Amino acid sequence: MREEIHRVTKKDRRAAALQLLSGAVDSYGDEAFPAARRKLMEAKQLSPRSSTIRELLGLSSYRCRKWDEALAELRAFRRLAGDTTHMPVEMDSLRALKRDRDVETTWERFVELGGDRPTEAEARVVYASYLLDRGRAPDAWAIAGPDRLAEDAQPYERRCWFVAARAALAMGETCVAARLTEAIRRADPEMPGLEDLIEEVEEAGPGPS
Repeated sequence: MREEIHRVTKKDRRAAALQLLSGAVDSYGDEAFPAARRKLMEAKQLSPRSSTIRELLGLSSYRCRKWDEALAELRAFRRLAGDTTHMPVEMDSLRALKRDRDVETTWERFVELGGDRPTEAEARVVYASYLLDRGRAPDAWAIAGPDRLAEDAQPYERRCWFVAARAALAMGETCVAARLTEAIRRADPEMPGLEDLIEEVEEAGPGPS
């Protein structure tokens, strides 16, 4: 962090930019996202070419539900850093803005560029959720449906299972949805939204396996 600020910031602005960034990191860690955003807006004025500042500002803006701002800052981060880590957040911001074609385009671009496994899984979660919102459950299943339910699955894999279970329910495949939901319950009983998913599966009753 310090090295990057020194590399891309004018000498007379470095100390102030670092102080603001350090305070913003603390605020973000405390989930005080509006405070983090305010500090980062100031830091950006001092060091607009800092990928670290643009990244954290984008994430803080996203947490503050400022979708346009989050999108602009995370795209700036991607240009500066050449890093696809936050493309799922870009897509989710576009979902919130109801910019459907841009969601599709960003997904296609992510498929071209790729990312590590957690980022890929999160991109699948966001894109499959977008497809479900538009009544395209079979397409959502094709994106998020797992090949197998490994007992040692990572949390990001289980998030895909969650969306896949919703897709299965939408297609009337309640036994498939039940198997996915039970696998999530065993591995992560505190997953947000799980209780509602369990209720939906129970209300759907038995169906095709």
